[in-house]
Amino acid sequence: MSSQQTPYLKEHYEKVVAPELKKTLGYKNIFQIPRVEKVVLNVGVSALLDKSVLEESVKNLGLIAGQQPVKTFATKSISNFKLREGMPVGCKVTLRGPRMWDFLFRLIAVALPAIRDFRGIPTKLDGQGNYALGVHDITIFPEISVDSIKRQSGLDICIVTTAKTDKEGTELLKLLGMPFRKREQQEENASSGASSEESAA
Repeated sequence: MSSQQTPYLKEHYEKVVAPELKKTLGYKNIFQIPRVEKVVLNVGVSALLDKSVLEESVKNLGLIAGQQPVKTFATKSISNFKLREGMPVGCKVTLRGPRMWDFLFRLIAVALPAIRDFRGIPTKLDGQGNYALGVHDITIFPEISVDSIKRQSGLDICIVTTAKTDKEGTELLKLLGMPFRKREQQEENASSGASSEESAA
């Protein structure tokens, strides 16, 4: 038996999601089927705060991602914000391969449902099949202990896919289990149905 087990979500994509996308979207070539390419996690920190705040963000992001983040720095000075070029403004990490699949599974199955009064996430993509999501409180991730947090911080998540359109990207993420808001899905379906009727007329 191999010591490296295939991540559950990757196996689900290969056995269930990809065949379903090929069938519903009418792809003739398997290379046309959209897939998740990478996930970028980013935490922003005010440059005016104590240095320990940034170090805590780096540590927490590393725990969530399972990979060492890199610090990000200001590329230009902005006097209104007392920001100088080269000042640290946060940290980020790019996930690919098994770590990417593991993170997505934890996000979908564990972290998002842990949000109080959770009713789903917005369905709006960026126009090119990619999805960005903001998390206000990182303690929804089980790796982060509430007692260890000195300052509450959020997290920006960008899921980059090979989808060419938002429709393809939405179908991909929906089949992977992304909990989109049902009302928005119904409104989108209704509007797309109305457009089809208009074009047919």
